[in-house]
Amino acid sequence: MPTPALPRPHRDDVLIAVSGLLGGLVLWLLNLYMRAGDVLGDTRLPLVPLVVMSAAELLRRTSPRTALAIGTLALVADQCTHGNLATVAMYTDVMYAAVLYGTPAAARRIPVVTFLISLVVTIGSLAWFRSPDALLIGIVSALVVFVPALTGVSVRNHRDAAEAARLRADQTALLAEMDRTQAVTAERARMARELHDLVANHLSAIAIHSTAALSIGDPETSRTALGVIRENSVEGLAEMRRLIGLLRTGGADPEPSSSPTLGSLDALIEQHRAAAAAGGLACVLEDARDGGVPLPAPVELAAYRIVQESLTNALKHAAPGPVTVRLGRAGRRLTVEVSSVLGERPGPRAPGSGAGLVGMRERVALLGGEFEAGPEDGTWRVRAELPVEEGDGEP
Repeated sequence: MPTPALPRPHRDDVLIAVSGLLGGLVLWLLNLYMRAGDVLGDTRLPLVPLVVMSAAELLRRTSPRTALAIGTLALVADQCTHGNLATVAMYTDVMYAAVLYGTPAAARRIPVVTFLISLVVTIGSLAWFRSPDALLIGIVSALVVFVPALTGVSVRNHRDAAEAARLRADQTALLAEMDRTQAVTAERARMARELHDLVANHLSAIAIHSTAALSIGDPETSRTALGVIRENSVEGLAEMRRLIGLLRTGGADPEPSSSPTLGSLDALIEQHRAAAAAGGLACVLEDARDGGVPLPAPVELAAYRIVQESLTNALKHAAPGPVTVRLGRAGRRLTVEVSSVLGERPGPRAPGSGAGLVGMRERVALLGGEFEAGPEDGTWRVRAELPVEEGDGEP
């Protein structure tokens, strides 16, 4: 099994180790020792702890626990020699790095252990020497082990707080970007619904009647078809200009005051009645609501668009027969129902993409209502139930 490679020392750690080693050598060359008359009196012995402590400095960031263990042994060995101030100074840095770069558990335990060591050394010195000067030994031991650990805790707390603040800022920026993306997506979906509802109705009528005008040789029929084409073209352009004007002004109101409401259904039914007569369709409106009770603007617009799209679909796909629009209100629910006859229809038909049903379903879902569409007893039925409480969402 290959031996795992030692971690590569950080560049700053190498600089600190070399600086400490050179500083210790200068002190040794100048015969500047910390003590005299030790048991081991050879003046070359302080170089051994100095070199070992310099090696520990190389591991201060990559392996702080190992560096602290090696440095502690070197410090103890240094106390048995004349001593070198650089060795002690590097040990304080190793202690500081052990708290700053070590594990969270080490950062919690080392300050406590060093405080207890300083306390025991102080009490032991007083008991041994029985002199107030013994307090200096306790103070020095605290400066060497406890103060660096305490400094490491302070710096680590500030670093962790800064990192947490940066993460919160990144999360806030991410949430803001997600909100912006969702807002853009929602606005694009709304614009798609509006464009479809504004254009599909008129273009479907134009497509059907232009095909009829081209395929039927009767001048009177062609004249009627061209009249319907012109009317739908003008109305479609007017509604398109209204929507473009709204997009350019960027008004703050979610729905402009010129948005259609259920009060405009009579005109809408009359328009489709004229356009659908050639296909044998008869549009009928059955309004069972209490006309004196106003509805929220989003509900009015959604109900109008559902009726408009349903009539457009009937114009494109329904067999000859009645197209019935029913409106009702029970409590806080508005019911919109449009039914037409299923079957084959004569004459030209306009293609459909299914976007109309998707748009209606989205409008109802945004208001928290219920929507269903499908065949039922020989008819195609569209039914929507919309809540009419105040504060409804935007359709």
